Amino acid sequence: MHHGVPSMSSAASASTVPVDGAAADLDGFAHRFADVNGARIHYVSGGAGPAIVLLHGWPLTWREWRGIMPAVADAGFTVIAPDLRGLGDSDRPSKGYDKKNVADDIRAIVRELGFETIDLVGTDIGMMVAVAWALHHPTEIRRLVLAESLIPGFGLEELMNPATGGYWHFGFHAQVDLATMLTEGHEAEYLGNNWKMFSPLKGITHEDREEFLRTYGNPDSMRAGFRHYAAMLDDGKANRATFDQKLTMPVLVLNAGLGIPQEQTLGGVELVFANVEHDKVLLAGHAFAADRPDWTADRIIRFLEPAGGRDKDA
Repeated sequence: MHHGVPSMSSAASASTVPVDGAAADLDGFAHRFADVNGARIHYVSGGAGPAIVLLHGWPLTWREWRGIMPAVADAGFTVIAPDLRGLGDSDRPSKGYDKKNVADDIRAIVRELGFETIDLVGTDIGMMVAVAWALHHPTEIRRLVLAESLIPGFGLEELMNPATGGYWHFGFHAQVDLATMLTEGHEAEYLGNNWKMFSPLKGITHEDREEFLRTYGNPDSMRAGFRHYAAMLDDGKANRATFDQKLTMPVLVLNAGLGIPQEQTLGGVELVFANVEHDKVLLAGHAFAADRPDWTADRIIRFLEPAGGRDKDA
């Protein structure tokens, strides 16, 4: 499969299924598909230089990062933004949603593209995938940005208990058949509430919502998304079984000013990682890269620069 990024002469319109090699609606980026680890995974890539992988959350897709991708590529990176297994335009297999396996999907793409090490950014469920990647394959990651989530095995379980003020939706989503049945025919309403809450600055646009609904707005897609949640208790057991001592790669924790309280994310991260700094994306919701793309891109680039991402002579 050819993976070079072609010159972009026309933008693919939103709300259409992308074709391998087609121009994305970002100058210099293309849609790609890779058959890896038993699934066909969709990703958008562009730029040149060291690789940075951006892992989105639920119920979003690679488009969560759309606002920061050109700036990160311009800073001297190859940007790789996949749709996680079961989500977006990636396949929806019935199994394989444990976060180590989801990471293995993306690891196979990275290897196929010729990269041995990466910088890795993950938010929401994408953060859980990033942590599993780091725990199982720490030498593959130069620097790590973890945002707006909790770590299975290191704090998630306590914070998903509604009886103590935790997040109710984790348990609901983990009941895959029930959650699928109850949201069937109401996908737009259920998901729309999330998108509105995640992006109080309206960084998630009407066009974005239409595009998200294209891939999420049916029972098969909802079921696949819920499978990510159903795997989380097992993810916690796997994380704890793999954890030996704190990982030493540099980590930046980002939380939105209007998102998950930073102490919740930071509490888990500091149990697993030794070299942690943190910052807040003020005046942004859970989908902070959509609400504050310029700030987010600049902060991530500044964190990654010591890893050699930007050509200092440019």
